[in-house]
Amino acid sequence: MKVLVADSDKFTYPLAETWARLVQLVQKKGEYSHIITASNSFGKNILPRAAALLDVSPITDVIAISASNQFIRPIYAGNALCTVRYSGCNPCMLSVRPTSFAVSMDSSKCNEAPISQVDLSTFDEDSVGKSRYVNHTAQDTERPDLGNAQVVITGGRALKSAENFKMIEKLAEKLGAAVGATRAAVDAGFVPNDLQVGQTGKIVAPELYMAFGVSGAIQHLAGMRDSKVIVAVNKDADAPIFQVADYGLVGDLFEVIPELLEKLPEKK
Repeated sequence: MKVLVADSDKFTYPLAETWARLVQLVQKKGEYSHIITASNSFGKNILPRAAALLDVSPITDVIAISASNQFIRPIYAGNALCTVRYSGCNPCMLSVRPTSFAVSMDSSKCNEAPISQVDLSTFDEDSVGKSRYVNHTAQDTERPDLGNAQVVITGGRALKSAENFKMIEKLAEKLGAAVGATRAAVDAGFVPNDLQVGQTGKIVAPELYMAFGVSGAIQHLAGMRDSKVIVAVNKDADAPIFQVADYGLVGDLFEVIPELLEKLPEKK
């Protein structure tokens, strides 16, 4: 095992075209059997491009590894699991869901790895295309990152407006939680799309997932059904979200959330 470092200003910003060329260069020099990335926005952006450059077919959203060339991934928005056997040439390229793999806390198994610099003398910057970095914007918030939070509070279209969605944010602040949203809430402009949870958003698996006004569309369930405890509040007793919820309350979120805000203690 060793760590490869590509120390260059070319990789200051996460442009997919530049990073995909880097993966191609490293693979040609090292001939690795597997290339793995997290199944997040960054990984999903780079993996297909790098796979195309290396002329291999990537396997995405892996949730379990059975053998060096056999993997399990969800299909049909998580309603079925598919076992895939890779029979192509090296490298085998994968994106894995971090929430499906437990983090080892045994530091005794961690060994120091040598660090090597990647030789970038043959890196052709002109071949990465016409993409260029313009700027980066981010919301200034003290809330945990959605992808890594232990508690996630999610709101749906039933909140009706961006102003009403602030109730979700206040509840999240009290619980030290991250804020999530359904695609419908994002499309309606209540919150930015980086808060979207679901098949086309972020995949989360927190210790506690609370859903307010979330109907439970299959695309949304695919992004949060691995949560340890799921709590749902919805006026519709037949909402699909109740089929996966550990605790469900049929009620009006505009009454439930203010009551929670009143009774929950301030976060210390």
